[in-house]
Amino acid sequence: MLKTSKIYQLKKLLYITNVNLKISKKVHLLMKYNAHGCTACRNACSRRYNVRVHSTQSDHHRQKVVIETSQPKIVIDKLSEVLPDSQRKQIWKDKVLPYVRLARWDRPIGVYLLYWPCTWSIALASIPGVPIQTTLQTAALFLVGAGLMRGAGCTINDMWDRDIDKQVARTKDRPLVSGAVSQTGAMIFLAAQLSLALGVLLQLNCYSVALGASSMLLVVTYPLAKRFTAYPQVFLGATFNWGALLGYSAVQGSLDAAVCLPLYAAALGWTVHYDTIYAHQDKKDDARIGIKSTALTFGRHTRAALGAVLAASGVSFVAAGAAAGLGPLYHAAVLAYVAAAARQIYTLKTDDAKDCADKFKSNSSFGFLILLGILGGGCAPYVDNLKKDNNNYDVNAAKSCFF
Repeated sequence: MLKTSKIYQLKKLLYITNVNLKISKKVHLLMKYNAHGCTACRNACSRRYNVRVHSTQSDHHRQKVVIETSQPKIVIDKLSEVLPDSQRKQIWKDKVLPYVRLARWDRPIGVYLLYWPCTWSIALASIPGVPIQTTLQTAALFLVGAGLMRGAGCTINDMWDRDIDKQVARTKDRPLVSGAVSQTGAMIFLAAQLSLALGVLLQLNCYSVALGASSMLLVVTYPLAKRFTAYPQVFLGATFNWGALLGYSAVQGSLDAAVCLPLYAAALGWTVHYDTIYAHQDKKDDARIGIKSTALTFGRHTRAALGAVLAASGVSFVAAGAAAGLGPLYHAAVLAYVAAAARQIYTLKTDDAKDCADKFKSNSSFGFLILLGILGGGCAPYVDNLKKDNNNYDVNAAKSCFF
């Protein structure tokens, strides 16, 4: 209906424009008649071409001819506005949107889940008295990097799993499966994302560049884990939470094992928690085609297994906070996270795909809760460290060794 309406409008515009062009060819003739005073000829032409010409003459000069037509004035440029608009929409639909979907940028929940551990680590690294500008700049770089690496990870995953995805109801319409994106196009897109991500990584210090580069083996191979291990969510957690280490080194120039290792373990447990819930959506298809997941491994013991994982995650969070010298607000946030996640486990309907999807998405709020706890619990020691005369933080630690 909309397309038919646009075609009709275009035809109408073309017709009106053609009429006006014909009329314009006669204007000079009418002006000539008016100039020579041939009233009869002028009137005849006016009637024939539906043009009215008014002129006022005096003994010494003739006034400017005013020409009016019965047709509305047409702005010819509007003709070009019909097709380009539809063409832009078509280009977006056919050329751009498939790549947005391939990188899952239309579903940013994955970016959030990847980014929160980075922010925890950056915030903890800033407590010794790091200038706020350095902290914010680092956080901004990691946000861009999280978006790019999440997209790259999804692209790699879909390239590995193209034959599997076509057999799963939830993934059978993905761009590589449907043919909206070719394998070659996906490879070029992946190269572009990784190149941009490398540009972000090179903004960090040399220690962090080496640490970040060391995660690439995990990034490239983690989509294969579901083929050879019954615990692919653990492999995903190890990959997805590398930012819990990288964020700290990006600010401090090195790692504090007492803070970073418990934080990494806590984030890994959190990922196993939410991705096991996510995997329950596809467990029937996964079992049919031979794909492994913790949803299948835990089975009817999912609640008990996730409870144990959550307990380990909570203890690790407490250990990281204690090593960083965080105050009571942080521990209150960790307690709230454990309570909310425990309720999520207790009310989980493992056979209800919608319930699993909703609970999975809600985990982003848990990540934000932990960040608020770190900021609240670390505020007092951070201010104290800034006031100390012996604050020896080296601002060059966060600077790029390449630029």
